Order: sequence, then C-alpha cells, then structure tokens
Amino acid sequence: MEHEAFIRLAVFIGLFILFAAMETLAPRRVRSQPRKSRWTTNWAIVILDTVTLRALAIFMPLLAVGAAYDAAGKGWGFFNTVDWPVWLEITLAILILDFAIWAQHLITHKVPLLWRLHQVHHADVDIDVTTAIRFHPIEIALSMLLKIGLVYLMGPAGVAVILFEIILNGTAMFNHANIKLPLRLDAILRKVLVTPDMHRVHHSVHRAEHDSNYGFSLSIWDRIFRTYISQPSEGHDGMKIGLRWQDERPSRLGWSLSLPFRNK
Repeated sequence: MEHEAFIRLAVFIGLFILFAAMETLAPRRVRSQPRKSRWTTNWAIVILDTVTLRALAIFMPLLAVGAAYDAAGKGWGFFNTVDWPVWLEITLAILILDFAIWAQHLITHKVPLLWRLHQVHHADVDIDVTTAIRFHPIEIALSMLLKIGLVYLMGPAGVAVILFEIILNGTAMFNHANIKLPLRLDAILRKVLVTPDMHRVHHSVHRAEHDSNYGFSLSIWDRIFRTYISQPSEGHDGMKIGLRWQDERPSRLGWSLSLPFRNK
C-alpha cells in the first residue's frame, strides 16, 4: 500500500492525542507519579524500539508488511493457494494475527526468560496511554520475528497486515488509557473489545490477576480460554498497579532497560 508508513504514523499520533486528552479530562484513577518522568522514559523506550526494528530490517529486509507482499509474489502461505473473497481473507487474517498476539502475550507470562523482558511493561507504576508503548526492545524484536513467520505461513494480503497493525496499536492505546468510561458502555464494549477497565486488571500486582485478560484487541480469546477476570479484587480505585517489589525506579530509562538482567 502506497504511503503505508505515513498512514500508520498519522493514525498512531491522532489516536495517542485523542486518548491522552480523554484521560486528562476524565481520568479513571489518580496518578501516583507526575506524567513528565514516566512519559519521558516511556517515549524514550518506544524510540529505542523503533531503532531496534530498523536495525532488524538490515538483517531481515522484509518486516511483517513487506513479508506479506513477498509471500504474495512467491505464492507462499495458505491464503495464496486459495481463491477466497478478499474480505474473508482479510477478516480471517486479522483474527488469526490477533489470536497469535494473545497467545504470545500469555506465553510471555509463563516462560521465565520471556517474563524477564515483559515485566518492563508491567513495571510501570501507573497505567495510561504511554504504557501501551512501553516494551523492552528485545521483546519488540521477538514479537516482530513471530509476526514475520506467521505472515509467511498464512500469506495474507498486505492490506490485512497493515489494518491489523493499525487496529492493534489503536486498541492497545485505548485499553491502557486512564479513561473513565460509563459502566454500561464498558459492559457493552467488552463483549467484543478489551476496555480500559478490563485490561487494568491485567496490570494488578496480584499474580492471579495479572495472569488474566491477555487480550490487546478482542476480548473473545480470554473468554474462550477462561483467562477472563471481570474486575480486580480490590476495585479499580484501590488496586495497586505494577509489580509487588517495585518502587519509583521504573520511571528511569536505564533502570527499565536493565530490568530483565537484574535479580528481581
């Protein structure tokens, strides 16, 4: 798709500004730290993530979107062997990719080595729209490798991968945002989508709660595989966000990047 990178960036920035404004006007929880230190660190991490992906592209010139077009040109992948309607292929590809990200997220909580990386995301002492972009660069690289492999196996249309990436980024920012939604609206939305209240449970310090609600976009996978918890045991106002042992150090960039290699 022409101008794909520009479109994705424009949507990302637009949604980030929207959700940041919403959580400023209607916050769900009182912040435990000011935005400045946390946002500086979280944005620095996403810049490093971007640099990491650019470096990865040196060794693997085709990332997820490019892999889709390459697979189409070579006839690789399941969807390139069937003649199904385009809308059906795109829908199925997005569903499969979303399930793959859900499964990957669950695995990062179960495999100790991967959890060391993923806990950088969970170490954020508050949860807001910037938490959605706070992932260790090594985890981002591994996630991209997974998507590339899956794209070659599926052979989805390039537009399907682009749409998936846009949806994933947008819904992740939405459900991490510190937004107070009307309870009735939340109840309706979470039948299909992961809402801020639903995902906030996943950022609880309690192991049983942060080992639940793994979805970033669709809520159906947690319901199907019985990893769904409706509400935190201590309530949204009383619950503690993050990890049991942490303090204010996650707001420091160097400490956050070195966390996977610490004895914690």
